[in-house]
Amino acid sequence: MDPSRFLKCLSNINTIPLHVLDPSKPYSKYIPLDLSENNTQFSSFDFSSSEKLGNYIETFIKKYKAFAAYGGYLEKRTIYKRSAHFKTLNLDNSERNIHLGIDFWCPANTAVYTPLKGTVLSFCNNSNYGDYGPTIILKHNLFEFEFYTLYGHLSLSSIKHLKVGQIFKAADQIGTLGSKDINGDYPPHLHFQIIKNLQGWVGDYPGVCNIKDLNFFKSNCPDPNLLLKIKL
Repeated sequence: MDPSRFLKCLSNINTIPLHVLDPSKPYSKYIPLDLSENNTQFSSFDFSSSEKLGNYIETFIKKYKAFAAYGGYLEKRTIYKRSAHFKTLNLDNSERNIHLGIDFWCPANTAVYTPLKGTVLSFCNNSNYGDYGPTIILKHNLFEFEFYTLYGHLSLSSIKHLKVGQIFKAADQIGTLGSKDINGDYPPHLHFQIIKNLQGWVGDYPGVCNIKDLNFFKSNCPDPNLLLKIKL
């Protein structure tokens, strides 16, 4: 798959914004949220507490009277230090802390939609501490390209009756957001990621990488905003 052609394909799929949350809510109702280690507000923040982080995010959204907060693509985050899960994929025990998707922060049970027609390739409850919780991966075929979208931190009901091969039309609801008790112990949010090559993963794919692997993952997981076109 030619990387430049694939990126151009993503950009040209649509001329208007696409949505993974309520399509009736324009992106003017969203607010960018910086959870990177460069945000000085987090220099002494207790990321081990999902309650404290959730209160921060909820207050932030209310302050701007927003529907949801979003952001995080290629963001280097401190939050992953709380879980050993982010070292388990690396033989050298190096830290994975660079985020590969866009997060959309909003209340549990918020409906989640696919922006494109897709087929359920796999799903799983990734129940490690700090992991995705319930996760759905859809396969898409557009023009000459086959690629995938991943939806993480969903509710258990989102995968309860799901079937591999099930087809969703563009803008169909595919699930709802999970609470911290089921979503890996995070404040409720959707992790949305585009993946060119799943590399044999089923029901899961890394959503965070280390600095040594960044060039590969940046190429394999392009910016979801190429597709969504969030403009505030």
